Amino acid sequence: MQNQEQRFSFTGTGSEYFRIWIVNLILTILTLGIYSAWAKVRRMQYFYRNTHLHEASFDYHGTAVAILKGRLIAVGLFAAYSITLRLLPPLGLTIALFIALIMPYLLVLSFRFRLYNSSYRGLRFSFVGSVKSAYFTFLALPVFTLFTLYLLAPFTHQRIKAYQHNNSRFGLSNFSFNAGAGSFYKIYFFTLIQLVLVVSLFAYAAYSMFKGKMAHMPREAIVGFVLIAYLLLIIASLLIVPYFISRIQNLIWNHTELGDHRFSSSLSARGLAWIIFSNLILIVLTLGLFKPFADIRLARYKIEHMALLPADSIENFIASEQQQIAATGTETAEIFDLDIGF
Repeated sequence: MQNQEQRFSFTGTGSEYFRIWIVNLILTILTLGIYSAWAKVRRMQYFYRNTHLHEASFDYHGTAVAILKGRLIAVGLFAAYSITLRLLPPLGLTIALFIALIMPYLLVLSFRFRLYNSSYRGLRFSFVGSVKSAYFTFLALPVFTLFTLYLLAPFTHQRIKAYQHNNSRFGLSNFSFNAGAGSFYKIYFFTLIQLVLVVSLFAYAAYSMFKGKMAHMPREAIVGFVLIAYLLLIIASLLIVPYFISRIQNLIWNHTELGDHRFSSSLSARGLAWIIFSNLILIVLTLGLFKPFADIRLARYKIEHMALLPADSIENFIASEQQQIAATGTETAEIFDLDIGF
């Protein structure tokens, strides 16, 4: 029998995180970016340790040195591509091809690093996806998507989430993902319809207002109109993007299970739009100083609209996982020291 829904909660505050954020920013600038790896560890630990489920928090165990190594590799590859593309274009294209060929492998290392260094109640997560499947998911499918003029984009998105969730584990229990590609196509379709309607509306309004007048208008008036139109398009995107983000998160987590336990997500496009829009305004008005408070607001909204629907007692589930790991010893999974996430 399914137990009562357990909602996620977030206890972080903007004032606390501001102190971490400002120190991270200053030290990252003073060290020419080197401290960014340590900054990421502090940031991840703060958000993990303030995310709670059933009176217990998550934790992050990644090391700054491991993250720094991964970033140096990523920056080195990007620098090699940028410099050679400008000086020796054929060699630059060769390096770009090399990066594309190794990217799926690097992504697998990154997934393994991130999950292994995440834990809940002392139990680690892990990632068991194969490199072979990663090449199909992150290389072959994007290429096919490009050649189909992005008609395969929703299908590719669905396969990426399936690869990530179906190959993730908590202790010895597997996550599973059962949303079909059709659900992704539906969200993409309605997002596209909204985008087409907004662009068409602006185009029609501009045509109606300035039909036959553009040649006689002062240059300043034309520039002003273009800026206003651009601003309105940004505002429109702030309405469309939250719709897409909220629907995708709800779709993904409402179709994700951990063993017999299910997850739920109930983000609303309107609520998310308000958070994003007000965050943007306040960041601009404070010249960027509101950024840590904005991060906290967005994290709290996303996290607190998620819940776990346990099929059994969480305590029994955790105890069972701990006993199985103690018996098999599989908790000592291999640690990869590469994290390419920025």
